[in-house]
Amino acid sequence: MPSDTTTLFVEHRGSLVNYANGIVRDRAGAEDVVQEAYLRFSAAADGGQIVNPVRYLYRIVRNLALDSARRRSVEVPKAAAPAMESIASDAPSAERVLYYRDELRVISDAIAELPERTRIAFRMYRLEGRTLQYIADHLGVSVVRTHQLVKEAILHAARRLDGP
Repeated sequence: MPSDTTTLFVEHRGSLVNYANGIVRDRAGAEDVVQEAYLRFSAAADGGQIVNPVRYLYRIVRNLALDSARRRSVEVPKAAAPAMESIASDAPSAERVLYYRDELRVISDAIAELPERTRIAFRMYRLEGRTLQYIADHLGVSVVRTHQLVKEAILHAARRLDGP
């Protein structure tokens, strides 16, 4: 029967690899599964009579492919963990957070020192996203004056950030 098992295996090898590849999703892994299946099939054929050898061979390939797929699904998260740790995070570091909080506090204090109309113009333009025309209408001043008010607020905040 050894020559019969080899002949049977050679005849079905291509379809067995395709079958295993459908389960493990890796051609090289499917080749390995089919080779292991042949070894088990030939050992079983030497020990006794197999009623339906093709069906038995496919069953061995299926079981080995499922085992291989299970092993890979367990191994992937372990392998992916170091890779995930090496990816840079978009989140700022603690030092950066503290630095920007300090800057925000300085800017907030600087804006609070300004006259009310300048504060309102700055807040509406930079924080609320209003147009200069809208702010000018709201404050009852010209667009040019509104632009000057916003510019004054920005320059004042910038001087405070650059200062001691």
